[in-house]
Amino acid sequence: MQGGLEFWEIFSLGNVRNIAFWVVLFVLVLALFNLFSGSGSTMQSRERTFSDFVSAVENGNVSTVTLDGEQVRYTTSDGQNFITIKPGDAEVTSLLIQNDIPVRAEKQQQSGFQSFLLTLLPFLLLIGVWIYFMNRMQGGGKGGAMGFGKSKAKMLTEKHGRVTFDDVAGIDEAKEELEEIVEFLRNPQKFSRLGGKIPKGALLVGPPGTGKTLLARAIAGEAGVPFFTISGSDFVEMFVGVGASRVRDMFEQAKKNAPCIVFIDEIDAVGRHRGAGYGGGNDEREQTLNQLLVEMDGFEANEGVIILAATNRRDVLDPALLRPGRFDRNVTVGNPDIKGREKILGVHARKTPLGPDVDLRIIARGTPGFSGADLANLVNEAALMAARVGRRFVTMEDFENAKDKVMMGAERRSMVLTQDQKEKTAYHEAGHAVVGLELPLCDPVYKATIIPRGGALGMVVSLPEMDRLNYHRDECQQKLAMTMAGKAAEVIKYGEDHVSNGPAGDIQQASALARAMVLQWGMSDKVGNIDYREAAEGYSGNTAGFSVSANTKELIEEEVKRFIQEGYARALQILKDKNTEWERLAQGLLEYETLTGDEIKRVMNGEPPHSDDGESDDSDAGNASVTAIPKAKPKKTTSEDDGGLEPEPSS
Repeated sequence: MQGGLEFWEIFSLGNVRNIAFWVVLFVLVLALFNLFSGSGSTMQSRERTFSDFVSAVENGNVSTVTLDGEQVRYTTSDGQNFITIKPGDAEVTSLLIQNDIPVRAEKQQQSGFQSFLLTLLPFLLLIGVWIYFMNRMQGGGKGGAMGFGKSKAKMLTEKHGRVTFDDVAGIDEAKEELEEIVEFLRNPQKFSRLGGKIPKGALLVGPPGTGKTLLARAIAGEAGVPFFTISGSDFVEMFVGVGASRVRDMFEQAKKNAPCIVFIDEIDAVGRHRGAGYGGGNDEREQTLNQLLVEMDGFEANEGVIILAATNRRDVLDPALLRPGRFDRNVTVGNPDIKGREKILGVHARKTPLGPDVDLRIIARGTPGFSGADLANLVNEAALMAARVGRRFVTMEDFENAKDKVMMGAERRSMVLTQDQKEKTAYHEAGHAVVGLELPLCDPVYKATIIPRGGALGMVVSLPEMDRLNYHRDECQQKLAMTMAGKAAEVIKYGEDHVSNGPAGDIQQASALARAMVLQWGMSDKVGNIDYREAAEGYSGNTAGFSVSANTKELIEEEVKRFIQEGYARALQILKDKNTEWERLAQGLLEYETLTGDEIKRVMNGEPPHSDDGESDDSDAGNASVTAIPKAKPKKTTSEDDGGLEPEPSS
């Protein structure tokens, strides 16, 4: 019985269709071969013109003649065979009889097999074309006429590169939650004998670049099972029902390869909350989501198929998709801490030869807020910079330059700045640095520069001493003062009427911070402990119909303005009190262009940036000169720049 089942499986509909196609193709080739081989036998004789034939007949050099339709085959007196084609109006028979030459006529006919093939040739050709297109339309290829209904999931195996948990670092908590899934796939009896069931799915939630996709591949690599990957956008098409068909086909493939893992990247493209759009409940995306819900936890169980999905927008997903039984686990994959960053740097630096002065822990300390992708990019940039200057290994200097490039952009030393523009930039940045050093709750100043980078003419970067998890009210107020110090410096130096557009970026940062303090964090006593952010930004969400009165809006704007104005006044007073130090630092920036933490302090005290023995202190912010970049987007958090505005061209 088993042998019979295998026999009928071999001769399934798809296999019969393929076999029939090749049979028809073989018959066509055989027919063409017979036709050409049959006609080729007549080409064994040499061809001559009809006039040569007539001359040979009249001269008596022809012994025998055979007439075969328009062909005339004749043999000369010396035994040579020739062939010629007679014209339509030529009287060959009478010419031969007059010269007493034996004539033999052959009846023109083909073999029965050839006649049969020639009769069926058009029909066989049509059948072959029909079988070919039916094969393409019914699944012979995903790119066929009906191939858009097939799943676009790609199966990755170990030949594509095995990824394990050793290749994933910095997210230990997420790994621990998913290691149990690996154990389920390796030894399901361990849990089933206690009544445990394998999880249906796990949702990986986190910011971009934190390693969600890499973590999913590591699970498949550790378990040694097939790994299907597909993007949520691959399900959605303009034709209704195509996405649902692709979902069904994807799960059919997964069942055939069970146990396996199906990874859906960016699931929010297809799993958004139903009924939130304008298309009603019958559009393509919602039908695709409905089919996905049924396949994940419907009447038919998908044993051995684990669904992993990744998104950075969990808030927009449909509640039915998030319930237990579909995604039993929600795993948060966040940005790594200092220990995690050190491990991630170690993973990415495996194939990079490092110099003896490279300390990955120092680099990790200087990169708070970096994701795994940011750190990978940092290592790659450092390697490129080392290769550019012809080094055999990557040094700490290369990592420093790479961090500056990642954070602030490439240097633009070719930009032509007038002396007045350089001076304004120097006093602007010196104001940020002096106020930042004076206020104890501000992050230590790491670097001040007036070298244009990216879209900024200068920048002051602060380095947090540890990963910042929250902000306090007094810290935010001091941060506002440091942010507004650039404009305060320009006002003191040049007057109210000569303030440039340089503080535009500072004003944007200060406004964002002050609005967060008032609208979200409840740091305004007058506004109170109410979250007005959604109403102020026009969100509907769960607060549909929630609005604020005109008086409340006015109060919010007054509080935002008050916070910013208090910070500006505080910065103004500090710069007046520290006028001498501020002037020294501005002149030092004009002379040296870039100063680091301890160098800034020495210049403010009237000393040269470096001590006589060429060594500098490693204390306080001076340590920051070795460490480095606070965040990938410093304009919002840890740096003060000149607004990112390029100067007007000088006349």
